[in-house]
Amino acid sequence: MKTIFLYLSLSLWLFAFEANIIKPVSTPDDLNIRKVYLGKDLFRDSKLSKDGTISCASCHPGDTYGTDNLKRSKGVRGQTGTINTPTTYHSRYFFAQFHDGRAKDLKEQALGPITNPIEMDNTIENVLKYVKSNNHYIVQFSILYPDGITIDNIVDAISEFEKALVSPSRFDKYLKTGDKSVMRDVELEGFELFKNYGCIACHNGISLGGNLFQKLGVFKPYEGTSLGRFNVTGKDEDKYYYRVPTLRNILWTHPYLHDGSIDKPYDIIEFMGEYQSGLEIPKEDIKKIEQFFHSLTGDLPDVIK
Repeated sequence: MKTIFLYLSLSLWLFAFEANIIKPVSTPDDLNIRKVYLGKDLFRDSKLSKDGTISCASCHPGDTYGTDNLKRSKGVRGQTGTINTPTTYHSRYFFAQFHDGRAKDLKEQALGPITNPIEMDNTIENVLKYVKSNNHYIVQFSILYPDGITIDNIVDAISEFEKALVSPSRFDKYLKTGDKSVMRDVELEGFELFKNYGCIACHNGISLGGNLFQKLGVFKPYEGTSLGRFNVTGKDEDKYYYRVPTLRNILWTHPYLHDGSIDKPYDIIEFMGEYQSGLEIPKEDIKKIEQFFHSLTGDLPDVIK
């Protein structure tokens, strides 16, 4: 009875706020293009790692929407961590970076993997030494930054590239124009079910996620491989809270959850119904929601093509 009441209350709330709860994305028009391409070069440069084997793009390839589709990405010396790699696409809209929100913005996030001993395992000093020895970088930084090559300018360029990783989809055209012909009927049915089952309560905003922390395991406990937000705050009440992931390009960004434990879109929908909403979603409804996800696959940005 409690579950039914919660479901009905949520449905009424969603009905009232649906017009404003999801926003379409557009190709960004606020970018410094020269910084974007400088950032792209740095993002793909494996010499920013200690042993010259790992770049940012190793774990976040652009042509697969910012994920490598591995349960655990590999760092220098073949090391692996305990957390699944999140997508870099639409990260400019996330209210915090990383699954546990430990970085406040893209610049802070960009520096993290470079100095992480499991990922790129380098030092700021070594990075600066390398970039200052590269003629291409020397010229570009002298043109784009009055103070030339600094670690702050390096991560600024990388973050400018990441800001360009936006992929408008058919769903965005539907949101902007209301033209249902850009969506398949089953996708529209799936979108209605997505709202009716309450998925939109967490997966909303311009990224369909990325704008709040939520406990994983609201109705059924789930611990996974990390304590989540607790690792940042040290507060018991933050255990198993994670930044809600974006659903944009979800068919490309598997495996799912912070521990990469679920491979298929069907299974993650079923899982979320059970663990987050206390609902056993019928198979046909799951399939329709999965079809809705097809409309969230966007066009690769020009900087990737």
